[in-house]
Amino acid sequence: MKLVIKAKGNKLIKATHKSTLEITKDNFLTKRGDCIIGINANYSVKDLPEDLKDHLLNEGKIKVVIKVDDLIDDVIAYGSKNLLLKNDRSIVIRKSNYIDDRTLAINSNKSAIDIDRKLIEELRKEKDMEFIIYY
Repeated sequence: MKLVIKAKGNKLIKATHKSTLEITKDNFLTKRGDCIIGINANYSVKDLPEDLKDHLLNEGKIKVVIKVDDLIDDVIAYGSKNLLLKNDRSIVIRKSNYIDDRTLAINSNKSAIDIDRKLIEELRKEKDMEFIIYY
């Protein structure tokens, strides 16, 4: 199964955070948001389909493909029975096993700083992004 989430880049995207990456429904970005790689997302963790939530709550593995034009990067992460999946604004993937209401998945192999810099450069040009979750 897969879920395609749409988001947009922003000129303030830094993508320098060493342990998390995030997309948000917010339509703005501040300089503090160093884990954010996309804004104006059409989903938050609260909006996810029930079958994806069930997969994550059963500690399932996911692959997230981040796509901008022809550039692609991917992230592998894992669900947890402790996920809350209640936040109505954000989706966060974490390298650690920390969980809050925004967490989609934990123990990921990448964070914002690990995403292909060419892809990040394109996002800084405010390009459209697909954030595709395979589960």
